[in-house]
Amino acid sequence: LVSRRKSGEPLQYILGKWEFMGLPFYTRPCALIPRQDTETLCEEALSIGGKTLLDLCCGTGCIGVSLAKLGGFEVTFADISRDCIDLARENAALNGIVGSFVLTDMFGNISGSYDMICVNPPYIPTSELASLQAEVKREPTLALDGGADGLDFYRLISRDYAAHLNPGGALLMEVGAGQAADVVSMFPKAEIIKDICGIERVVAVRG
Repeated sequence: LVSRRKSGEPLQYILGKWEFMGLPFYTRPCALIPRQDTETLCEEALSIGGKTLLDLCCGTGCIGVSLAKLGGFEVTFADISRDCIDLARENAALNGIVGSFVLTDMFGNISGSYDMICVNPPYIPTSELASLQAEVKREPTLALDGGADGLDFYRLISRDYAAHLNPGGALLMEVGAGQAADVVSMFPKAEIIKDICGIERVVAVRG
């Protein structure tokens, strides 16, 4: 175990389980490691409330599971990775949550609309991937690479989200440091939420 850690393998993958929003989650290299940064998004979602939720780019399922467990949302988990869908399903079961699971490239296979859409998309500029710390490099590139300027997925979301958001609903997106203003410019009625460290971490769009 020490040898694996010395090689740069993340502790969360070595242990195989990590905590998020006070709940347990299985962790595997197919999915981004749950981070406290993302709890800001969940806290905002809980303050808004709603009945139905789409957890897009769900990865481990930590957002959707937490909001189902703590906020009573009925959740659809969606990801492009079959391994992530399987992992999210395991984490839902671990926490006693029943949800729907959809293998999809962004909104491609999503039907219907939701009271809330939560997304933690890839947002690291491609040119910065090589300079990431060793541990982050062990996480899936699919979950990190946001294109040349890191904003490719926000452009896709801005194009397609409205057809899947109920009137009065909310779209919540995690953003990278320094990206919030650029993301806000893509959406109507958007606001920025800062995390506990004062970093602009979430962009919220009201339907």
